[in-house]
Amino acid sequence: MDAIECTAELFRTHARGCILVVTGAGISLASGIPTFRGTDPDAIWKRDVTELGTFHYFCEDPVGSWRWYLSRFEKTLGARPNPAHTALVALEERIRRAGGELLLVTQNIDGLHREAGSQNLIEVHGRADRVRCPRRGCPNGAPAGSLPRAEFDLARFAEDPCDATLPRCPHCQTILRQHVLWFDEYYDSHQDYQWSRVLEASADCDAVLFVGTSFSVGVTDLILRAALGRGVPVLSIDPAVARIPGVVSLQARAEEVLPVVAQRKHI
Repeated sequence: MDAIECTAELFRTHARGCILVVTGAGISLASGIPTFRGTDPDAIWKRDVTELGTFHYFCEDPVGSWRWYLSRFEKTLGARPNPAHTALVALEERIRRAGGELLLVTQNIDGLHREAGSQNLIEVHGRADRVRCPRRGCPNGAPAGSLPRAEFDLARFAEDPCDATLPRCPHCQTILRQHVLWFDEYYDSHQDYQWSRVLEASADCDAVLFVGTSFSVGVTDLILRAALGRGVPVLSIDPAVARIPGVVSLQARAEEVLPVVAQRKHI
């Protein structure tokens, strides 16, 4: 059975249940955004992320942290949802009409699922379009606060990167941070990550579809272990096949497979 038929069968079989879809950076590659890990030449995380993508590094060198993230966020400017993003929106609606639920958990911070129109969405690693105060308890910080990045003039910092030009919290004047989950932080550190909902879905879903993920972060490991432990069917769509026991690995591109599945009369 090819990738389209396998994926269609998963949606057809579990249309009245809960299908958990987990997306990684690979789904946004067709939108022009390099993957965070992987073999493509522009992969973002080729440098040592355990140092740069941390709260410790931000505290030690906020200017360096901001420069590093802004250089990476530039890659998302002008990016638009691709057919894989829009197909998941259509599949979410079709599953809803069938009496089931499609819950989309994305590891991406690019906002393309939200822009495409996904409603039942968890952005478990945060959002590139928002910032927050690093002071826990500040109204603009954890556990629930954040601010739109667009409210701050980052052109001054780009022209003259220094402490004086860094954006600051309007409430307490602390230097703002990215609204993303860093490697030395926990998934339950901010309400926006909706970690309790991820745990609940991992324990209750009827099928799991991974799309464009390298299975290299905590959330994918947790969901995968939970699914395999309960005997839940697990599919993975990715051009680079990851051979994982118990997972049906489909060597294919999501932007080619998912739109065809979404157009099937009978999922």
